[in-house]
Amino acid sequence: MRISMPLQYAGEPKPAVDQVVELEKAGLDTVWVAEVYGYDSPTLMGYIAARTERVQIGSAILPLYSRTPSLIAQTAAGLDYLSDGRAVLGLGASGPQVIEGWHGVPYTKPLARTREVVEICRKVWAREERLTHDGKIFTLPLPPDQGTGLGKPLKMINHPVRSSVPIYVAALGEKNVQMTAEIAEGWLPHLFIPEKADAIWGEALAAGKAKRDPSLGELEISAGGLLAIGEDEETRKLADFTRPMIALYVGGMGAKGKNFYNSLARRYGYEEAAEKIQDLYLDGKKDKAAAAVPDEMVELTNLCGPESHVRERVEAFRAAGVTHLNVTPVGGDPVKLIEKLKSWL
Repeated sequence: MRISMPLQYAGEPKPAVDQVVELEKAGLDTVWVAEVYGYDSPTLMGYIAARTERVQIGSAILPLYSRTPSLIAQTAAGLDYLSDGRAVLGLGASGPQVIEGWHGVPYTKPLARTREVVEICRKVWAREERLTHDGKIFTLPLPPDQGTGLGKPLKMINHPVRSSVPIYVAALGEKNVQMTAEIAEGWLPHLFIPEKADAIWGEALAAGKAKRDPSLGELEISAGGLLAIGEDEETRKLADFTRPMIALYVGGMGAKGKNFYNSLARRYGYEEAAEKIQDLYLDGKKDKAAAAVPDEMVELTNLCGPESHVRERVEAFRAAGVTHLNVTPVGGDPVKLIEKLKSWL
């Protein structure tokens, strides 16, 4: 099991990258850089590449609708070159609230789009032949009836450091998780509760792995939460800092009946709470929505408390198949927290 962490994108990224530099020395293996509707991910990833030496640098996530597949492949290859082979391409469909509201692009056929983007990226990196693709979403070159008719197959000018950059896919729904287990090197779930994971995704993962190309290796999984270790009650309560975030996703990331995270909370068994959180959040009562997040959900999605408790949480994530424990160290010296966690793994 390796250690990863998300770069905190809501504040100032430069101090966050300073922390990554220190945590790399303590044993951090991967840093994930999100892209929502703040700074773009690739710019920050390039900055991290210049500041670090060993840590892997992943996008988590790069939205599928905001760039062409070829540009996504170019970006990953460029980062892989600058970082000497440390790039990880984390992809996701995001949701209609961001894709249609921020990017102004119709949110259509996310599964087919994901599959084709992965296929096209791998063709670009391999450089085995000039790029062509005939899919349900993308046709390369663009046919004459959709453009000028002047498009022609091209091959990437540069020779990528690697013929294939690892691809992780953010997925929650059954069909999306099944596809991820089939075609991707890794899976990026959100609000992951290890004790409930098999009941929610076990069948989908098994179905996808049954079709998986053995050359991809075993499916890697990156999941976790806040990390805080201490005997005092205040340390355990640090997990409460995630209540507003959970409320945002479960309550505000989408409309009634169109919120993937709300559906996940219901599948976890928190149907009544999910309904209440969404009603409060959409009514503008964000603090009350955060207070309505079940205590159990807060505890099980994080790793906060006495050392014995945190060790138990680590083993729960390991037992659920997590290969990258994705943590945000809080409440103490982050370097010492990562060093301690590394010593357990």
